Amino acid sequence: MMPVCPVCLVWGAVPPKGRRETMSTPHPDLQKQLESIDPTLATQLAEAGFDRSRFIALAATLTDGDAAVRRRARNTVKGEVTAPLPSEIAELPPAGSPELERLRARGAAALARGELAFCTMAGGMATRMGGVVKALVEAEGGHTFLDLRLGENRSASARAGRPIPLWLMTSDATHDALVDALAKLGAPQHVACFMQDLSLRLNPDGSLFLDEEGKPSVHATGHGDLIDALRRAGLVDRFIAGGGKYIWITNVDNLGASIDEATLGHFIEATERGIDVQCEVCPKAGDKGGIPVHAEGKLQVLEEFRLPEGFDPKTVDVFNTNTFLVRAEPIAKAPLGWTYFEVEKKVDGRPAIQFERLIQEITAYLPSTYLRVSRDGATSRFLPVKDFDELERRRADIRAAAHARGML
Repeated sequence: MMPVCPVCLVWGAVPPKGRRETMSTPHPDLQKQLESIDPTLATQLAEAGFDRSRFIALAATLTDGDAAVRRRARNTVKGEVTAPLPSEIAELPPAGSPELERLRARGAAALARGELAFCTMAGGMATRMGGVVKALVEAEGGHTFLDLRLGENRSASARAGRPIPLWLMTSDATHDALVDALAKLGAPQHVACFMQDLSLRLNPDGSLFLDEEGKPSVHATGHGDLIDALRRAGLVDRFIAGGGKYIWITNVDNLGASIDEATLGHFIEATERGIDVQCEVCPKAGDKGGIPVHAEGKLQVLEEFRLPEGFDPKTVDVFNTNTFLVRAEPIAKAPLGWTYFEVEKKVDGRPAIQFERLIQEITAYLPSTYLRVSRDGATSRFLPVKDFDELERRRADIRAAAHARGML
């Protein structure tokens, strides 16, 4: 069992040097509440990576003083934070240039050797779209996001001359619907689903949150689950055993983030310099989100809520698109820690606390590089869809990208 640092709330971490470790006391009813959980739910939680000792350690911290002060102290990165230099944000060579074609050839050769898998995060329920499975929302011309991802995979596999593994990270809320949809669509065997972690919500006092029926309320713990869930499913180990080297990770609804041979070639060359992660960033247009900054001795992505007071996020003109190329080997084996962030939600009209983690934390643990990508027109690699209004605004770009990239 890995330890949890109660100061940092990073699983597997130890308290910073010189800082005294203090232990919080869990709510007196929590142990009894956990022991009384229905066996069916207990099995479901265990199969989805639930760790009782970690959960209790996190729940115990809810008794530590004022909530706002506690969350700020927990979430804010320690030490000096500075903006990246312009030279630290790379760009692909110009279209039509020999250099771009050279990178494209390197990426195409890697595809032909079976070195890439594509992983898309499909665990979200589109609450702003009526609480439906987002992957099954119609995105263009009667085709869902899932349809278009499968179409892209067929097209890229045809270019590679071999199947490119397509993995979908589902959640407890989306898994059955996506498995059924793939079966109805006759998805090939190289398309697989794997479920992210599952945990329980808490009351603000650290006791177990119960829904209106008096049952424990479950939730997924964020897209930072992806690494542990992939390992649990055995997908990465089998991929590496078959000669796999690289994994593309992105959100299911961002159809701009598709397989691009030149972008892959750029990453392959970065790995030869010791890089494990390539994070795609794009220019800001009034956006807020994770940004690359120097913090804790490395260039990493931090969400704005993690930045210390006094650092202006406007000094960084790009932000994280949540699309990454990663080397498969460290994803399978590297000791990666994860910060669990305290998040308050309204559930059944009442405040509920859940602990979540973020996929971009791989940039805090693995050597990373940053690639500026387009967000405009048919070449855009950033076309996220949060609600129906945004979907309507993006339809022309989605249509252009879908046709240009073989999704339709």
